Amino acid sequence: MILINVRFRPLPEYVETFRREVEEFTAATRAEEGCIFFDWSRNTDDPSEYILIEAFRDGAAEEHVNSPHFQAASALFPKILSETPQIINTLIEGKSEWDRMAEFQVG
Repeated sequence: MILINVRFRPLPEYVETFRREVEEFTAATRAEEGCIFFDWSRNTDDPSEYILIEAFRDGAAEEHVNSPHFQAASALFPKILSETPQIINTLIEGKSEWDRMAEFQVG
């Protein structure tokens, strides 16, 4: 699995509408066969920052970046962001889904 975290900073005029701007991209990505998850969060300490946490099965990330919806998002983002996003990519060998937390159990 490849785990990807991306930090986005929209231009001030897009801070409140950013989630709507990326709805189609998000829905299309979540529908990809190799997508494990693709989830947005908004920083509670800095509401002008959005974090995308995504994971893809081995090999699926390459298909994702070559998809029409990724290409469309790549054309949109420079118009609505204040800076180039920051990214962390981590390849996790042998993983393909979530694990249960081991430190404690609920229920």
